[in-house]
Order: sequence, then C-alpha cells, then structure tokens
Amino acid sequence: MSSVAVLTQESFAEHRSGLKDVEITEDEAYIPTYLEAFPPLPDKGTPGEKTGEPAGAWSKIRPIKASVITQVFHVPLEERRYKDNSQFGEGEEAKVCLDIMQKTGAHIELSLAKDQGLSIMVTGKLDSVMKARKEIVARLQTQASAIVLIPKEHHRFVIGKNGEKLQELELKTATKIAIPRSDDPNANIRITGTKEGIEKARHEIQLISAEQDKRAVERLSFEKAFHPFIAGAYNRLVQELSQETGARISIPPPSIPKDEIVITGEKEAVAMAIACIRAIYEEKKRKTTTISVEVKKSQHKYIVGPKGNTLQEILENTGVSVEMPPLDSASETIILRGEPDKLGPALTQVYAKAKSVIVVEVIAPAWLHRFIIGKKGQNISRITQQLPKVHIEFTDGEERISLEGPTEEVEQAQAQIQEIIKDLMARMDYAEINVDQRFHRHLIGKNGANINRIKEQYKVSVRIPQDSERCGLVRIEGDPQGVQLARKELMDMAQRMENERTKDLIIEQRFHRTIIGQKGEKIKEVRDKFPEVIIIFPDQQQKSDIVQLRGPKNEVEKCAKFLQKLIAELVESSFSISVPIHKQFHKNIIGKGGANIKKIREETNTKIDLPTENSNSEMIVITGKKSSCEAARDRILAIQKELANLKEAEVSIPAKLHNSLIGSKGSLVRSVMEECGGVHIHFPAEGSGLDKVTIRGPAEEVERARRQLLQLAEEKNIYELYYFLFLWLAAQEAASQENGDTDLIPRKCDIITVTGRAEKCELARAALLALVPVTIDVEVSYDLHRYIIGQKGAGIRKMMEDYEVNIWVPQPEQQSDIIKITGQVASVERAKQGLLERVKELQAEQEDRALRSYKVTLSVDPKYHPKIIGRKGAVISQIRKDYDVNVQFPDKGDEQQDVIVISGYERNANEARVAIEQLVAALQDMVSEDIRLDRRVHARIIGARGKAIRKLMEEFKVDIRFPQPDSEDPSKVTVTGLPENVDNAIDHLLNLEEEYVSRESTTMGTGGNDEDNKALAKGFVVRDAPWNAQGNKAPDMSSAEEFPTFGSGIAPKQTSAWGPKKC
Repeated sequence: MSSVAVLTQESFAEHRSGLKDVEITEDEAYIPTYLEAFPPLPDKGTPGEKTGEPAGAWSKIRPIKASVITQVFHVPLEERRYKDNSQFGEGEEAKVCLDIMQKTGAHIELSLAKDQGLSIMVTGKLDSVMKARKEIVARLQTQASAIVLIPKEHHRFVIGKNGEKLQELELKTATKIAIPRSDDPNANIRITGTKEGIEKARHEIQLISAEQDKRAVERLSFEKAFHPFIAGAYNRLVQELSQETGARISIPPPSIPKDEIVITGEKEAVAMAIACIRAIYEEKKRKTTTISVEVKKSQHKYIVGPKGNTLQEILENTGVSVEMPPLDSASETIILRGEPDKLGPALTQVYAKAKSVIVVEVIAPAWLHRFIIGKKGQNISRITQQLPKVHIEFTDGEERISLEGPTEEVEQAQAQIQEIIKDLMARMDYAEINVDQRFHRHLIGKNGANINRIKEQYKVSVRIPQDSERCGLVRIEGDPQGVQLARKELMDMAQRMENERTKDLIIEQRFHRTIIGQKGEKIKEVRDKFPEVIIIFPDQQQKSDIVQLRGPKNEVEKCAKFLQKLIAELVESSFSISVPIHKQFHKNIIGKGGANIKKIREETNTKIDLPTENSNSEMIVITGKKSSCEAARDRILAIQKELANLKEAEVSIPAKLHNSLIGSKGSLVRSVMEECGGVHIHFPAEGSGLDKVTIRGPAEEVERARRQLLQLAEEKNIYELYYFLFLWLAAQEAASQENGDTDLIPRKCDIITVTGRAEKCELARAALLALVPVTIDVEVSYDLHRYIIGQKGAGIRKMMEDYEVNIWVPQPEQQSDIIKITGQVASVERAKQGLLERVKELQAEQEDRALRSYKVTLSVDPKYHPKIIGRKGAVISQIRKDYDVNVQFPDKGDEQQDVIVISGYERNANEARVAIEQLVAALQDMVSEDIRLDRRVHARIIGARGKAIRKLMEEFKVDIRFPQPDSEDPSKVTVTGLPENVDNAIDHLLNLEEEYVSRESTTMGTGGNDEDNKALAKGFVVRDAPWNAQGNKAPDMSSAEEFPTFGSGIAPKQTSAWGPKKC
C-alpha cells in the first residue's frame, strides 16, 4: 500500500539546495539559443488542412464515469502506526478516520484481519477517495524513504504541466515525491511513504523515464510467477544483468499485478538483456515445477519476514520461489516453485520459518498486570532486554498475557513472568469497596491530601474511578495487612460522610477576606480547630454571602457557633462614627510626624481616617468598637475645643422628632447648619432613646441654631398631634364597627370639627380618614432581609420613597420573618405587591447562584495551558464567553499543576470541559518541525508588524516561531501544528524563501560579495539572438532615442525609434 510522506530533514536540505551558491564554470554553463529560450508561436493551420484528430466539438466529449467509487487497501501489522488492539474501533485509529471523513467527505470503514493487519474501505467521489487515502496512509501507516535516480532531463516529464503529473502520481501511490530544482545539480528523486507505495512510485517514475529515453525501449510480458527467478535473490541477478549489458531493467514489484518487464538502453544492450531474460524464463519454465502447502494464515508473516527478507533468503539458499497469497485473501495455500530436487529443502525451510515463532498465553488476574509490568515498565523491560525477540502483550480487562517469539526465548520469558506472578500472589492482595460516587472527591481530599496520606501510610495503591465512569467501586491493592487497614479507614470515612450534614451561614461578603486572613492564615487556624469540617467560601465574582459548612453534625454546629461569635466581634469592631472638625484643625489633630493621631489610634484601638487635603469634607471617620470610637471622638473634639473659641450647647428635643428634623437625606438639618455659619449639629444614634441634640460652633451661631431647632421642633410637634388625633379617630371607628357598637362617645378633645356644606364636609371627612395610616404584616424569609435592605439601606429606602410608606424590618438577632409596612391603605397595598415581587426576584437569584456554582475539574498537562489560554487570553476568553463559565487555572504554588477548574451551569460547564478536551486532543496531535530559512528573508516573511506571518499562520492553522536576534542558529524556524498543515506551511515557506532570494539576487546592486555581483552582472544570456546578426545590434536601454520618456520632456531632434511625431 502507498502512503503520504512526512517532510524529513533530507527533504528540507533538498528544498533549500537551490538557495546555496553553486559555482558553475564557463565550460559547464549551458547558454540556450534565442529560439530555445523564446520559441515562436505555432502557425495557424489552413482551413482545408487535415489533422490526425476528427474535427468538431463532439470529439472532445469524454465518456461518463461513475461518480462514486470504492477502494479497499490493507495496512500490515508491522506498518501500523497505532497497534493497541484492545481499543479497536475506539482508539486513535477511529478518531483519525473520523477526522479524515469530516475533511474529505469520503466514507471510511475499518476492519481487523486475522494477522492484526488493518483493512480499510474508502467510498466516495474519486477526488475525495484519493485525498482520504493519502490522509489515511500518512496518519495510520509508518513511513519510509527511498531514492530513485533518473536522468535530469526526464524530471520535467515526471512533474508534468503545472505539476499535474506529479500530483496525480502522489495521489495514485499515496507517497511524497521530492524532485530537486532545475538549478540543483543533484538528480536524485526522493520518495517517502510506505514500502509498497514507494515501490509503486519507483516503478511509475522509471516507466516515465523509460518512455522519454531516446534509447530503445522494449516491453516483455512474462508470467508473474517467474519474475523472482529473473530478478534473483535480493534483485542481485537483474542488477548483474544491467551491469553486464548496460541496459536498464524495470521489473514491477510483487504488489503490482503486472506481467510486463520494461527494458531500456542502447539497442544492442537491450537485445542482449532480452536474450538473457528469455533464456532464464525458458529454462525455469522447462525445469521448474510447483507444490502447494497449507500453513495457518497467522504464520504467513513469519515466512515472509520483515520487508520480505525471509522469502529472499529461501530463494537464495534453495533457488525456489515462494508465492504467498495476498494479505487480504482468506486463502492459506502457499505455492513453492522450483526444480524438483530443491523443493524438499525449500519446503523444510518454509515449515521451519513458520514454526520459528510460537505464541503462548500466561494467565494472571487482571489487577496484577500493572504490578507485573512494574513501575515505568521496569519488570517487562528487563525481560525484553534479555530476550529481545519476544513480544509481550497485555490485554485490558482480560486475565491472559500473550508471549510471541522464538520457542526457547518464549519459554524463558514465560518462566520469568510466572515467577513474578507467583511472588506477587504471595505478597499482594486487593479489596474492593462500594462508595457513593458523590463522596469520591472527599475521599481524595484537597489536592489529593487524604488519598496520598493513605497510600503512603499503608503502602497501598488506591484506584478511584473517574466521574465520567459513573461507578462507585474503589479498589485497594498492595500488602494484605495494609489493604485491610486502608479499607477500614476508607469505609470509616465514607460512613462519616454519609452521616455528615451541611449548613449555610449568612456572612456578609465584606467580612470574608477578614475571616480568611492574609494568605489564608486565619481560616487555616479555624480549619485546624475543626479538622472534620469543610468550610467553603463563595467566589468573589458571585457576590454571595453564603458560607457552607459540611461535616459531622456536632462539629458543624460547634464550628458555626465559633464563626458566628467571630462575626459578632467583627461587627462590633466595625462600628463607625463621623466627627465634623474644622479643616484648619486637621493638621493639629495629626500632629508632628503623625504623633497625635498615632497615639489616639493606639490608646483607643480604633481606625481613624481623615479626608485628603484636596477634599472639601471636614468629616473624620472613626472605626472600631462603639466605646472605643466614642472615646476617640471625645479626644479629637477636645483638641479642637482647645484650639478655637468654640461653644457647645445641648438642646432637648423628643427623640420621635429627630428624623423629621433631619429631613430626607439630611437636607433639613444641613440647611440649618449652612444658614447658621457652618455649625455642627449632632443627633444621637437612632434607637438610643436620647433626647439631647448637640450644637457646636461659634457662640452666636450656636444660639441662633438652637432657636431654629426649637422652632422647627414646635412645628413638628403640632403636626404630630394632629396626626395622632386622626389615628385615634380612625381606630375608634374601626373598633366600633368590629364590636357592633354604634353608640361610641368620643372625648371632646378627640373631636375634629369640620364646618361647611354637607357634601364638602363628607369629602373632607373621607380625605381625613384616608390620611390615617394602617400597618400590615408581610411574611418574608429571614435569609432575604439583608438583600431587601440593600447596601447601607439603599434598597429599603428606595422602596419607602417609591411607595410613600414606612417599612420596618426586624433586627438580625430576632431572626423574625415578619416585615411591617405602615402607610396609607393604597400605598401599603402597592408596597406589599412590590415587596413580594422583590422576594420572587431574590429567590430566583438564589436558585440561579446555586445552579451557577456547579464545578467540574479537568486534568491537562501544564505544557498545554498557554495554548489553551491563547495570546493575551484570547482562546480562554472565547471559551468563557461562548459557554458562560469561569475557567480557573492552577497558581504557580499549587501542588496539582495539571488541574483546571470550570464553574458555571452544569450543562455549560460540561460543554466547556468537552471543548477544552477537544482543544487538548488537537494539541496532542500536533508536531513541531525545524527548518532553516535564509535569515535575509525573515523580515519579508514576517511582514509589517507581523501582519504577513499572522495571515500565514491563520491560513495554514500552524504556529511559526522565528529565532531571536542573539540566537545560536539565526536561520532556524520552528513550525508547529497538525502534520499535514506543518508540511503545507513548510512547503509554502520554502517557496517564499526561493522567490525572495531570487528576487533579491536579480535586483542586487554593487553591494554584497564580489563573486555574487560578478555572477549577477552577467544576467540572462542567449545565443543566436536577432540583434547579434550581422548589421544588427542590441537596443541601448540608456538611449532616449530608442527608449523615449513619457511626459512633458523635450523630445530630441533626431528621428525617434517610435516613428515620426503625429499631430
């Protein structure tokens, strides 16, 4: 069978040979004539002239051929690239065929012959079948190379017009044929492919050469069975005959079913060769006879031997030709042809070769196979080094081990393997336990900590199935005692995990980083304190407040209480107050070199932040425990009081009026402070119940602000009184309706009198009653309260402003699910609906967060990570965008550098994993080839800002790396990609190099080497040109008369070569 070649280093050298400077002397250089260099166009025939071909368009119509064809070919076992028969139909061969079918559109079927060879049937259009065949042989069959020598002048006939003949020949034989360039003195044609393809290509090339040879060509037809006698053992006889006669003799290889032998050369030499060949044929036909023997098909390969050497050996020793049935045939009949007295020894040798190799099976439990093989194959390597002719094959999932080779060596290998099995059975044991698959990752532990500890402690091997296998069987192998101890510990771990519980803690995300600590130091202390509890924090991107605890029930509860206590301390220490201090006093509070502020911070254990110098703010923010913050505030205020003549006054205003005096977003109190010369008004904290309001500033402005506050308080108090009366009136009416008591007598002070027309009074009464607020309870899960409140109360404030109601959310320590809404009836109803809709949105967000938290892990060799990430993260960003997932690569310090974590929706995460696996599979198929390109053309190939080389890489789907300026080998260029793409890219690069170098050579000026310039100065020379004839001369290109310029230049007075000037 034929195959496509992979470009080798020799091929590179041949491709580049045209770039090397070749010294050609004046005698060696051939100067063509003018007619040879510029042949004239053929004269047009006369209408009545007859031609050898029939006239008319009908003669050009070709017969219609079938559009779909089928080809079957065979790959012998020794030439198969992938020989792992255990995964036939699922391994690399199937993947390669699937890829080829997608590329070419042809249909491919694989089957395995008895001799473990590969039978391939390709169906499709002719062009698709030929391309698929070329791809199959290149990727499924091992490659070889050979050199064919034919006259240099015959090369162009092998190439054909526009290279069509060469392409056809490569497709037909599935080989790669490298023909040297016309300026290359080397005449060797290199063929790369399979042995069978090389023989076919060699034969075809020799036939082309023979047809074009001006000497005699004779074609003789002899029975194929007698070709081995004519060729002789190892082709020695035909070679001797060629040397003696000087004729070239081409005998088709055994794989080509042709009887024709082609002889070329001088007529006398051809005649002598024909006479000798006929004599050999007549003699062998007269003297030889045949016998047929039956030999098992599986033994045929031992009779043929590697590359047919055994058949040649039998022919050399006995003079008998052994004819083997085709590999794709089921026949087991072998025909021996030779002289009667030599058939006996030849038959003995055939049987000896057939029985020279035996196959023995050794039975051993499948779980012991990897121990028999040894770490990194040590045990088997030792046996194969001692007995190199023995082939040992293990079959996954089966208990048999196959040994193949010479009888004595196979018996020795069998004894050694049985001894290893006996030793392992005596000191090894295994156990299997069934553990729910969802607990497997917990058995493994973070970065494999748990499972590695068990392996090292008990000296055992633990095999946990992959998630994709969906199997819960865990297998333990090793020392019997260690196996039992490891089994007990794993069972205990699994039982604990079955009894474990999961608890979610609501911890504000702003505290997560504090709890974890720098480099995880604080959370490590918590985990060390509760080693059986797994603490999982959400990703920062999720913006989730849910921290998950998982472990034994009691330990989870203890850990939860510990964390809640820690959170309470953090909340307590995160109390914050703002102190207004005049801007000019900030530097005094800081002190020289920060001494004052540092002392206050250390003594009060608080964090004090001052505004920047460019800021207009006067607020100093103090953070810490409440008591500490108040102490720091007092000390800062004391410093300000000492520095300025400031007065501080306290006004007693009922706490219930504080919010109304502050106004919406503090607008009312800010207007009072601005109107009164920038005094500072401080209200006590909400919920404290204190009535004292502090005013600080210049004495006159403080008094003025105090009067304004009291006046506003009085006005607000009157409003509250009216509001209370409305409320009481509505409550009394509602109570009377419920009790059926219509004789309710209100107190005089509770009566509001409305005077006017009857209908107007009723409307006024209805309007007053509509102003009376109502309160309703809405049940909302406590877990959602903080989301409803929002950051710094923004959410709840917006709802109260939008619906014009008051919404009361219970304190966190109450853990109550009841939210109260107070306001007018219509507003309350609208607020309730809005709140319930918000609850639905939050529940949907929680469900979505849970769905997006699905994670899968993928093990990928770290060397592929940069390729998966891509240039500036382009590849991984596209995967994240396409599948809406987060892909996390391991940090440099991580133990498992090969683990990639994908998180997102389950379906998206699995699809992203498949995409990455496909990308890795494609990267694994890639190869890297180094070629040498003239460094002078590097810049032109790269192009401006790398535009040209990027276009090349996109076109051929390869990665091309050029050497650094200080590289040891400045000409070496590395091409990486799929084998076919790499070959195509290399061919293109070499063509570009040839084009650029030749262009540079023709345009080069006086610079460069003298020898180069001297050679270039000569230019293109022809003989017998028209201008060399007597009386003629070559045109002078520098003459303005013979080559006038275009444009406004003044024409010379002499007659122009272009003729007289026309008006």
